[in-house]
Amino acid sequence: MVNEYEIKKEICDIGKRIYNRGMVASNDGNISVKLNDHEFLCTPTGVSKGFMTPEFICKVDENGNVLQANKGFKPSSEIKMHMRVYKERPDVQSVVHAHPMYATAFAIAGIPLTQPIMPEAVIALGCVPIAEYGTPSTEEIPNAVSKYLQHFDAVLLENHGALAYSDSLLSAYHKMESVEFYAQLLFLSRQLGGPKELSKQQVERLYEIRRKFGMKGKHPADLCPNAKAGLPSCHTCGGNCGGNCASSSAAASDGDLVAEITKKVMKELGL
Repeated sequence: MVNEYEIKKEICDIGKRIYNRGMVASNDGNISVKLNDHEFLCTPTGVSKGFMTPEFICKVDENGNVLQANKGFKPSSEIKMHMRVYKERPDVQSVVHAHPMYATAFAIAGIPLTQPIMPEAVIALGCVPIAEYGTPSTEEIPNAVSKYLQHFDAVLLENHGALAYSDSLLSAYHKMESVEFYAQLLFLSRQLGGPKELSKQQVERLYEIRRKFGMKGKHPADLCPNAKAGLPSCHTCGGNCGGNCASSSAAASDGDLVAEITKKVMKELGL
């Protein structure tokens, strides 16, 4: 049986981590954890994530309606964004939203994190797209994020921050850390004259390592059936696979739709 109190303590611990690392300021950011298909724990609105205790944490249903909240606390105003992730990604058990300095700077500048510059980032994230700007607390942000949920485990939010999600709270937090570290390295390398990117062949070898490890989540290495067949994925061929993805015998019945969505995502990422 799920020990909700222990999960609340873990949420508070992760809140302290993102606050102490400067990933949020003041009352920014929000965290949630899925208990089951109808119950979710989340951080409250208007509270610093660095100073929470378990009694601060709220419980909501899949529609964001309050199931339990102590007096003076209300669920995060961004709960709609979290619920969209859970709805469209059944494998996700936790969502972390923060404003890490470097990653948010890239989001503000409108620059996605797509350059392959270090093996760890390529294997863990592949790349991080930018979801177009949406007004906080409205359906605009969930709608903007939605198109990337089936392909990536982290996304930048234009002029807003970053979003990471995974099969556990710790994993979701680690993805947020990875996004920020990736952004910081990319920023610093640009000050030194620009990064030396890994080649397509080197990227594909790293993608193959990820596939062999059987790593969970969504990733560019798994964007098309070619990857499942051990062939270069659309990500590394730049979308120049001549439509082989949609015609592959490994494609699902909606392969044409998946291929079209993938093509659009890759085009937006400039790949």
